[in-house]
Amino acid sequence: MNTNHQPARRLSLSRRRFIRTSVAAFAGLALTRCGWRQGGVQREAKSASPTDKLFVYTWSQYTDDELIKNFTSQFKAPVVADIYESNEAMLAKLQAGGGGNYSVIYPSDYMVRRMVEMGMLHELDRARLQGLDRLAPQFQNPTYDPQNRHSIPMSWGTTGFVYNTQQLKEPPTDWEYLWKNSRQLSGRMTLIDDVREVMGATLRMLGYSYNSKDESQIKQAYEKLRELKPNIAAFDTDAWRSQILAGDLVLAMAYSTDGIKISQENPNLKYIIPSSGTSLWTDTIAIPKTAPNLDAAYAWLNYNLEPTVAAEICQRQTVAIPNQVALEQLPTQLRQDTNLFPPESVLNKCERISPLGDFDAVYDRYWTQLTSS
Repeated sequence: MNTNHQPARRLSLSRRRFIRTSVAAFAGLALTRCGWRQGGVQREAKSASPTDKLFVYTWSQYTDDELIKNFTSQFKAPVVADIYESNEAMLAKLQAGGGGNYSVIYPSDYMVRRMVEMGMLHELDRARLQGLDRLAPQFQNPTYDPQNRHSIPMSWGTTGFVYNTQQLKEPPTDWEYLWKNSRQLSGRMTLIDDVREVMGATLRMLGYSYNSKDESQIKQAYEKLRELKPNIAAFDTDAWRSQILAGDLVLAMAYSTDGIKISQENPNLKYIIPSSGTSLWTDTIAIPKTAPNLDAAYAWLNYNLEPTVAAEICQRQTVAIPNQVALEQLPTQLRQDTNLFPPESVLNKCERISPLGDFDAVYDRYWTQLTSS
């Protein structure tokens, strides 16, 4: 696979479903004198204290009950998982000092780069990691984090449309469909609540890069979106799922993980990748510099690198995985799902979103004008 377009980004039960309550699993398990095993070395765990818990800050589908239960059973470490709906929300919380308990976070590829530049991520000790060699070659030295120095890839995917095949006579094929059919879709479509995804898709429709640093191009994208906005039901990353299942929506911009998952729930719903190309993302697992529980954090990373664990996550949550050994363990039907694992011909049209430094403020300014007007 092309290393510039590695099958490599945001979780999905909802890939981005926002859960307002924490998931605490087996918090009552005793830790006194129990041990964790890493690299064949038995490590004594301290007596139970708040830092003996593993606090994880993640997208919703990456910490389902079975994953937490199995990890807790093996490592005797209670896991508390808090959920966020955007990379920016996660970053803001950590910057504000509200993330001091977290030992594991799940930044997407572009956010890894941004947080490395800000000095917010722990540099991984490769001697404490097991299984990096199980990753497909294009994931072992990703452009957003060379040599995986600060993160390991968790899942990857694309961004596209979920639509109701029974209610739309003409199926969407590309981004311009939204504008050409805006009256038919009025009040019955949603776009993701993500500045870089929405602005990027519009830039792509206009023939520009997702990562444009030309303000005149950003303004053109803003004007196109302002034209479309009266017909948009909401900028929403998660709530669209229940609405489209209920028939209140006929189309939603969605991450592939969410789109594929919901199409399995209702065969009248279908996920498609826009023909002109889309964003290509990787979600990762990383350790913040402020992590209070490094032993548990490394145990969590190693656990997720185990092929059997990765394969089970793929099957339960329908997320594309970068673990080559795990991929070979998947059922043939899942491996051959071209929405989950797109062919090279599709990936070559996709583009990875990159941090733009100070120019990110330009995107944010136009986004604020769009969403607040």
